[in-house]
Amino acid sequence: MGDRRAGFTARRKARGFTQEGLATAVGVEFSTVGRWERGSLTPQPWRRARIAKALGVSLDDLATLLGEDPADGSQGLSRGGTGRAPSDRTPDALLPASGSPMSATSEPGGPAERGDGPPVPAGHLEALTVTVPPPRRIGRSEVEQVKLMTSTLATSENLHGGGMAGEAGAAHLRWASQLLDAQASTAVRAGIFEAVGNLAGVVAFSAFDVGNHDAATRCFRFGLWCAEQGGCWELRAATLADLARQAIYLGNVDEALSSIEFAQVRADRLTATARAMIGVVRARLLAVLGRDDEARAEVDRADAHFAERQPEADPPWLVYYDEAEHAGSSARALTSLALAANRPGEAADRLRTAIQLHSDAYPRSRAFSRARLATLHMAVGDPREAALVGRRAVEDARMLHSRRMDEELATLVRACQRHRAIPEVAELVELLTHPTDD
Repeated sequence: MGDRRAGFTARRKARGFTQEGLATAVGVEFSTVGRWERGSLTPQPWRRARIAKALGVSLDDLATLLGEDPADGSQGLSRGGTGRAPSDRTPDALLPASGSPMSATSEPGGPAERGDGPPVPAGHLEALTVTVPPPRRIGRSEVEQVKLMTSTLATSENLHGGGMAGEAGAAHLRWASQLLDAQASTAVRAGIFEAVGNLAGVVAFSAFDVGNHDAATRCFRFGLWCAEQGGCWELRAATLADLARQAIYLGNVDEALSSIEFAQVRADRLTATARAMIGVVRARLLAVLGRDDEARAEVDRADAHFAERQPEADPPWLVYYDEAEHAGSSARALTSLALAANRPGEAADRLRTAIQLHSDAYPRSRAFSRARLATLHMAVGDPREAALVGRRAVEDARMLHSRRMDEELATLVRACQRHRAIPEVAELVELLTHPTDD
């Protein structure tokens, strides 16, 4: 077959293409062109028109250059017909790699990996389900399995936003919820309710992050029910605090106030970290209501609780609430005070602390802190510093699928308008409104 394809190689060279050059022109890797010329691979029908155009030949002439008979059934495919290729001309996506028992679709750098296979039909996986009956009796291993799912999803959500974590998490949650009906010891039953409730909270926050508030509310409510069934006051309080955050975001102030006050019930059963976290959410709500003095006092109480925290005593769902998170979250409650005083003040100081302390495990949190600091400086501080911080926020946000982040950056754009005459600010607006895909 290689000799029969000498014409293909000659035509390529006559057109001034190296193997790499032709590969670039038709959208494949250069090794694929080499395999076409050796006869170990046949171009797929949907790619032939592009190859023929690059070589300046017709489809029938291309078939001849490839050592094929234009009159046989294989060319019916390349001209849009329905004929099947002969068995000795296996399509790219099915042909084994030369000298390898592996199929080309599984070979590293093979057609499936480099996009050289057929397009996946629209909706190909929409109806896909994998049904795994839940066990009739569960033990600690199932509890640990749910915890592992939750930890993995939470990591993904913190790194990339709620997009993939939300959809994948919903499938995990549907399966894990079935474990609640299995037979178990008293200790395991409490553990599985707590684990599934925590998973529900992660899925809920992922949905909240991408703007699917119906799904978020359903999952938060389910997580709250799990916490109550399992007798877990810590999880109950954390879930109510998340419901309050969502209600504040949606402008449902009364609902938010009810949720956060319910979260404070039996605060004696909560860790110092939990009390600090709840206090900061309540402070933010008071600030939204315009009760700035009360918000300031609530932040002071939250600071006192946070000073007493013992991280080793915190449950898994509070691992995120470290010094960076406390600084960034409390700054939100103090922003209204900064605006009223017409200077960035303590709110900016806390946001800078958050930015410095956020680890690479929490790029979304760092992006929020940077965007909020930039917005604050645009409003009552130095717009040039705001532009610098804002550019860093955009860099952090590039890998995020988060509607909340998009809206935070839109708020920054609005804050920039009064300073558009400043070149650095104008450049930031351009970056925010015309982001690149790199």
